[in-house]
Amino acid sequence: MVIAIPSFALLYSMDEMLDPAITLKVIGHQWYWSYEYSDYNHLTEENEGLNFDSYMIAEEDLTVGAFRLLEVDHRVVLPVNTHIRVLVTAADVLHSWAVPSFGIKVDACPGRLNQTSLFIKRPGVFYGQCSEICGTNHGFMPICVVAVSLEDYATWIESKLELDVEGE
Repeated sequence: MVIAIPSFALLYSMDEMLDPAITLKVIGHQWYWSYEYSDYNHLTEENEGLNFDSYMIAEEDLTVGAFRLLEVDHRVVLPVNTHIRVLVTAADVLHSWAVPSFGIKVDACPGRLNQTSLFIKRPGVFYGQCSEICGTNHGFMPICVVAVSLEDYATWIESKLELDVEGE
């Protein structure tokens, strides 16, 4: 009892982030991922923020050097050395957002919002996949995260928001 009670408080506080710099919402669909950068809602005309779908690139459309079954058409871009809150949910069936290099695997359940924190220490491209058997095409739900410097992230956000405001 002497060890258990303080341990519960410590375990609970490990998952809580006091003030994350960025919130990324991940939504699992059959058989693709949607991403929302909701911190930027107030910067767009419709208050929709920055959101996009990420589909696997078919084998016949891959460029030389791209990874088969892991490359996507729209990559997630996140800054390094920044506290990031990741909210994960699903629109239809159970999914699991897993990026082994980050040590993260979060279940995406319809009607439930799961939260985890992320702190990327080095730039690079990191791959993952849905690790829940969510249907016949569950093996075709890759995740691709590009970790960049904070300056490059700010430039990327600005370019994406300009495109959304202009309607392109």
